[in-house]
Amino acid sequence: MGDSIITIIAIFLAAILMFIFPLMALSERSDDISQLSVQTATAEFVDDIRATGKLTYEKYLSTLTATGNSFDVEMQIQKLDENPGVKVTQGQKDKIGENIYYSVYTSQIMEDLQANKVMKLKEGDIVSVTVKNTNKTISQLLRNFFYRVSGNDTYQISAQHGGIVMVNAN
Repeated sequence: MGDSIITIIAIFLAAILMFIFPLMALSERSDDISQLSVQTATAEFVDDIRATGKLTYEKYLSTLTATGNSFDVEMQIQKLDENPGVKVTQGQKDKIGENIYYSVYTSQIMEDLQANKVMKLKEGDIVSVTVKNTNKTISQLLRNFFYRVSGNDTYQISAQHGGIVMVNAN
């Protein structure tokens, strides 16, 4: 009787070592590839906006969805509001105006993109993009099952990039 219990435990451990751990390693590798793809796509997306002054979203979105995950994309554009007619009370008399930034967030950007398909920016605007996956990857599911690591705000794949627009859009 004691030998049969040990045999069952040995078979169970062998199954875990032969199937579960390689599956976990493969799923971790898949998440690493998705992470690299999302990081590269986000950097290219922001750098393209900075170089052209135009924000278009379709190509970037298709690159993200090609990873097989769903993402929450948060964008912020700090638009430069040049106000050259306002006199500054402090400082020099010949200094005219100051640069003020106002922020435009994801929902406002999406409304503008739905209406115009392209959002034109000007030199000096600041673009920031943050991406996080919203679905549970296979790696996260396996890790949560074996290690009991859970949480609603956990994400496996994320990227962030930003910069200043260098040209005015035509």
